Amino acid sequence: MFNKIKANIFQYFIIKASILYAISYFIYEFILKRFTDFDQIFIRKIIIICTFILEHIGFKTFASKEVNDFQVFGIDGSNGVWIGGPCNGITLMFLFGIFIIAYPGNLKAKFWYLPLGLFIVYFINIARIICLALIAFYSPQYLNFNHTYTFTFIAYSIVFFLWMIWVNKLSSIKNQ
Repeated sequence: MFNKIKANIFQYFIIKASILYAISYFIYEFILKRFTDFDQIFIRKIIIICTFILEHIGFKTFASKEVNDFQVFGIDGSNGVWIGGPCNGITLMFLFGIFIIAYPGNLKAKFWYLPLGLFIVYFINIARIICLALIAFYSPQYLNFNHTYTFTFIAYSIVFFLWMIWVNKLSSIKNQ
């Protein structure tokens, strides 16, 4: 009986998460990206924070204006890094949020864990961009590899870890 209940909860989670993902994908791709400057504003905020951090530890930075939906940020003396829609962390934030919303759990816990997790994902993306800017400055030959593999693995691992905290410590399924 318990296995059947668990299977039903999992099926409900998959259906709910799929619907939420489809809705968020539609809103992001077909409304926000097409009819607003949301991506560019979000990227600009990331660049402002990265600039603040790097300049406070002694680096001189540069940032371009919007160029074909991308913005370039870097340390003077390097080519910098291109930051575009796929690299701004919004999709990863959506995935984290959808998982927490769709997975069973105490509503009070969701109200504090969701913003905390989104902040952590946002911070991880800022740290990723700062690290990539440093790599572009010191060892540009390693930029592609680290962008494609290292930081993708780190970001998704942290999101997975946050999900596991939710599932194993905070969700109502664990407590039942």
